[in-house]
Amino acid sequence: MNEFEKEVQSKRHDLFDAGFGFIFSFVFFMIIFFIGVIFDAIGS
Repeated sequence: MNEFEKEVQSKRHDLFDAGFGFIFSFVFFMIIFFIGVIFDAIGS
């Protein structure tokens, strides 16, 4: 075991952070996509 694994700052599992990052980026792109769709509907 290396020295960084002895004193861990965050005790949470990495899976939660990865899942949260994935969901946040997915929602962010969905919002941008829907803004484009709404502007397209207004412009047409």
